[in-house]
Amino acid sequence: MLHPFGLRTLTGMAVIATVVLATWLLHPDVEAAMIVLVGGIAAVLVAAGTGEAPAEPAPRPVLARDDRPPVNIDELLEAIIEPVLIVADGRVAHANHPARALLGGHIMGEDVRLAIRHPAAAERLTNRNPVPGPPINLVGLGTLDQRWEMRLTNMSDGRRVVHLIDQTGSYAAERMRVDFVANASHELRTPLASILGFVETLSDDKAGGDAEVRGRFLKVMFDEARRMQRLVEDLISLSRIEAEKYRVPASEVDLAALVEEVHGELADTLDRRGEDLIAEIDGTVPHVLGDRAQLSQVIHNLIGNAMKYGRPGTPVVTHLRRDQTGMVRLAVADEGDGVAPEHLPRLTERFYRVDAGRSRALGGTGLGLAIVKHIIERHRGRLDISSTLGKGTTASVLLPAAPPTGVGREAVSSKSHATVTEGRGSG
Repeated sequence: MLHPFGLRTLTGMAVIATVVLATWLLHPDVEAAMIVLVGGIAAVLVAAGTGEAPAEPAPRPVLARDDRPPVNIDELLEAIIEPVLIVADGRVAHANHPARALLGGHIMGEDVRLAIRHPAAAERLTNRNPVPGPPINLVGLGTLDQRWEMRLTNMSDGRRVVHLIDQTGSYAAERMRVDFVANASHELRTPLASILGFVETLSDDKAGGDAEVRGRFLKVMFDEARRMQRLVEDLISLSRIEAEKYRVPASEVDLAALVEEVHGELADTLDRRGEDLIAEIDGTVPHVLGDRAQLSQVIHNLIGNAMKYGRPGTPVVTHLRRDQTGMVRLAVADEGDGVAPEHLPRLTERFYRVDAGRSRALGGTGLGLAIVKHIIERHRGRLDISSTLGKGTTASVLLPAAPPTGVGREAVSSKSHATVTEGRGSG
């Protein structure tokens, strides 16, 4: 197949030959015919060297017709899980479901300053400055303890997008961090001040020379030093547990045997309170997957709380059985004064105490239930605390059961002694 360029050249040469032949027939002059032939060939070559074959016109792009309807703003906003509003001319034109749930369904078409009642928010919403300012922190929207961050974006058509971001969790975490540092400092400073004061007193020849005074002061110093030691040990323990919180324990633990072992370890107490400790263990209870040392710490803390806050002479019962859900339930119940409902959600907070003076007098560090909670979370279990004023408190732990590997133990009902370890309300 010839290229269009070559075809055009051959066509021109044929035309020239025809003209030369006609010229020679009409005027049989070879010289004139040659002049015509050479001139024609030159013209054809010049045209071929400087010209290009006419390019075919490029096809015009066919624009795809978009038959899809325009984006529905309300549907778009409903896909956002945080409160979002679109404001037009100072009024709420659109609001998704989270925004209506937070501010009320009546906000549609309402002045945005009435929808979001906050002085700083009203000032920013009425400001037409196209440059957005920093986010505004709002307190009081929804519930009193909720905190929101308001971000405002200007659109090209004059409308404004109001985005509310819930910062309650971040503020709560920051508050817990600040409280933890303050409480830990206080818990360490108080016994340290006592020790320093007694050391200064004993350095005086008169006070230090009295054997009775010296013995009394040394006992107080020893008790305060032991309190500091327990606090530091609990802080280290809590730090280790949190560092391992994402590593699920995989060792098989016989929880029934562990309960009996803990009872044996807590056999002797000076106040004979351990005589009230009772264990009721279902012989069919399966093993659990867990960290044996940490589960022992859980049992010590729960029984210690019950022994501290139960009334003397009343039983402290440890129940161990398989729950109807298939999990293993460990429950420790006492018969004490109980805990008011408003305190129950905060019992596992670090250093939270229902009765701070009583807890310190009983030797608690304020971290016992916080340690229990973190251990149970690491074991992918659940901690529940229920209480009735005047009747007592029950702390229940649910742990996943391990696959069956052996024959169940016979039911055990034993009485043994116990020693107080941690206090209720995180010690």
